[in-house]
Amino acid sequence: MEMSGSPSGLLLLLLLGFLIVSSIYATSDSIYNDFVQCLSNHSSPSLQASSIVYAQTNSSFTTVLQSYIRNPRFITSSTPKPLIIVTPTDESQVSAAVICSRDIGIQVRIRSGGHDYDGLSYISDVPFFILDMFNLRSINVNINDETAWVQAGAILGELYYRIWEKSRVHGFPAGICPTVGVGGHLSGGGYGNMLRKYGLSVDHIVDAKIVNVNGTVLDRNSMGEDLFWAIRGGGGASFGVILSYKVRLVRVPEIVTVFRVEKTLAEKATDILYQWQHITDKIDDDLFMRLLVQPITVKSDKGATKAKKSQKTVRITFIGMFLGDSTRLMSVMNKDFPELGLKKEDCKEMNWIESVLYWANFDNGTSVDVLLNRTSDSATFLKRKSDYVQKPISKTDLEGLWKKLIELGKPGMVFNSYGGRMNEIPASETPFPHRAGNIFKIQYSVNWHEEGAEADKEYLNLIRELYSYMTPFVSNSPRGAYLNYRDIDIGINQNGKDSYQEGKVYGDKYFLNNFERLVKVKTAVDPQDFFRYEQSVPPLP
Repeated sequence: MEMSGSPSGLLLLLLLGFLIVSSIYATSDSIYNDFVQCLSNHSSPSLQASSIVYAQTNSSFTTVLQSYIRNPRFITSSTPKPLIIVTPTDESQVSAAVICSRDIGIQVRIRSGGHDYDGLSYISDVPFFILDMFNLRSINVNINDETAWVQAGAILGELYYRIWEKSRVHGFPAGICPTVGVGGHLSGGGYGNMLRKYGLSVDHIVDAKIVNVNGTVLDRNSMGEDLFWAIRGGGGASFGVILSYKVRLVRVPEIVTVFRVEKTLAEKATDILYQWQHITDKIDDDLFMRLLVQPITVKSDKGATKAKKSQKTVRITFIGMFLGDSTRLMSVMNKDFPELGLKKEDCKEMNWIESVLYWANFDNGTSVDVLLNRTSDSATFLKRKSDYVQKPISKTDLEGLWKKLIELGKPGMVFNSYGGRMNEIPASETPFPHRAGNIFKIQYSVNWHEEGAEADKEYLNLIRELYSYMTPFVSNSPRGAYLNYRDIDIGINQNGKDSYQEGKVYGDKYFLNNFERLVKVKTAVDPQDFFRYEQSVPPLP
């Protein structure tokens, strides 16, 4: 007999559902109460622990959770939610939160800006807490010694703004998206448009503060050089909770120059890109070029009737950042890359902070105060992947790639120049290993607006097909990937008895020969693997 077919059966099912939900909330409430009590025991007497801890039943829980989710793919009813969210307001509360999470036996996810592409800083398939660092965002810039202490919850826009407040001739080499959190960005490498001149963000970290598995706050001196090495490109969340970094600022000229030039296949984009591959890692170190490679549909005139006919093609947008004036830029381009046909009128001179706004796609004349805005206006679902190109792709193979992009229709690619300072820094200097020998890095990109599992599957399959198509043209043995372009397609750790072997699959791609050293550091500082997630560095078995 099917119980659901009778009123009593339906009532029984409803009651059963109610009891399950009640049980879940009761368990959540019990964990919340235990955590708050533990937090009170390990914090200053003045702390009202409940004021920084949000249970699922709290009316503000959803707002706090979603405030720093930058990928709407992970704002669905089926997305796993944390049991509680902890929002510390000082460093001692971070220490207490680590101790309590460990003692209660619940995994912790550490979120600074929420830009983890695959959401690993705020979702998990096992019961978890979120340790949300957004309240810890102080920035102390010291122009006299050209350094700054930056807390992990600060965003890049705030860091750039605070530097600009103190100096017009200093900057910092980091990403172009101003809402990216400092904690995750710097601990994973930190890539921006000054890397050919100054390298990565991690190449300018001179000190740090971290909370270890015992809840102890350590600086560079007390943590030791091995752990200090690991958290400069190895991902901080495998080793502890990054509280802050001390960074060395860099000098920027009073005038920088930017440009943006678009070329379609009909405008010899293939020939231009082919030549770009041969010069982009060798051209003047003051010049960085980012290329947006996108399938598009254009209208073309047809005969005297002027009827419009749609035609699919590929557009390549060359975006340049030059640390100098337009006159010197034109000299460099005319000498080394005349194929692009850059003209003086394509160039825009500005100061460095204005270039930050330009690269973040703000309108000309936008106030620099916009960099203090922590909210993101992105409403699109997204997926990203990465690759490294070490040999120029032939014209024939580029033409094959254009056909593939047009066939797939939706995914695009971003090519980012390498060379310069990146060639001079040894691969073992920091955990980030992708240095000399790389011409450019690829970011694969697809965005969509349709909701639902079917749409997710469709677009994920498209970008995965493009990634697969590129296999012959990119690095191999292993195929390299960038940690900050988080991609769970390349491997997931179940954090069981095979943790090391599973971690090595993605670890070799992210860290190449540096993976084994990271494992040794992990084994020394967190042998029980408390700080773990789906792509963390595992300890030795």
